[in-house]
Amino acid sequence: MISTNDFRNGITIEMDNALYTIVEFLHVKPGKGNAFVRSKLKNVKTGYTLEKTFRAGEKLTLAHIEKREMQFLYKQDTDYIFMDNKTYDQIHLNEEMVGDNKLWIKDSSNVYILLHDETPIGIEVSNFIDLKIIHTEPGFKGDTATGASKPATLETGAVINVPLFVDNGEVVQVDTRTGTYLRRV
Repeated sequence: MISTNDFRNGITIEMDNALYTIVEFLHVKPGKGNAFVRSKLKNVKTGYTLEKTFRAGEKLTLAHIEKREMQFLYKQDTDYIFMDNKTYDQIHLNEEMVGDNKLWIKDSSNVYILLHDETPIGIEVSNFIDLKIIHTEPGFKGDTATGASKPATLETGAVINVPLFVDNGEVVQVDTRTGTYLRRV
């Protein structure tokens, strides 16, 4: 069980026979009346976002989510195939389960598969990943003083903004949570 006073972003709870991840929450203590927690919850299976208000101190069931490290092997039609690094078992996840994380996984990279009661419910990628730039327009000497940026296509197909001095073929570090360029590697 978890109290609404202990809410944190990213915690998964069980409510109404479904799994919800806390996206945002706000503790409100009005001058008159009881305190409450206003929250935004995302259904893990459907992706539907729900806004719900709880009484302060209300108890909810905390979902037990297991993270298992697996290697991404390949994509087949709309399925992504992953292999367990310990047992060598393969699992198939559809595009909806992978979500926007598909922009940050490349062949042979390791990710965490999120499991609830041994059923895969999604994936989690590393917060920082190094990817090669396959296409970007050339920058010009002297353009770095303004802090301007240009779009660049990465090896996974993701498009991010990079500084003008970054060229094709370079490896850059990307923050997968925000999709922003961090530095050259």
